[in-house]
Amino acid sequence: MGNVYSAQNVAAYIIYELNDVKEFVDACAIQRILADVNIVWQHVFGHSAFSEQAHDLATVGYVVKEVADEYKVHGTAHILLPAKEWFLKYGDFQLVERPHAVPNYSAKEEIIMTKILTAYRLRAYNNINVAV
Repeated sequence: MGNVYSAQNVAAYIIYELNDVKEFVDACAIQRILADVNIVWQHVFGHSAFSEQAHDLATVGYVVKEVADEYKVHGTAHILLPAKEWFLKYGDFQLVERPHAVPNYSAKEEIIMTKILTAYRLRAYNNINVAV
């Protein structure tokens, strides 16, 4: 049985991992990868990967609305860091900036995520070769 994660945290993981290997990632790429994650989770574990409501990318244009809303400001630009979560304590004048945490995947989930990100990178590489 696989765990259910916040899509924001999965998106943060995707951004960190793809930036680590110097791979381009934008708001559309995040949604495509989230779609792949949800499909594989459904197939392997029998349930959605996300605690948020997941949608069909082809019909709605996004998989998780909260993630789409968070990253739409980037448009087609490369995303270097995950979205920030702002926290202001009542009565304090200090703003604390916290990036979304990455999920603590089980060994099986980590293998699945690695395969999904590798497949994404191969698709991106093949698209570049076709365009040239």
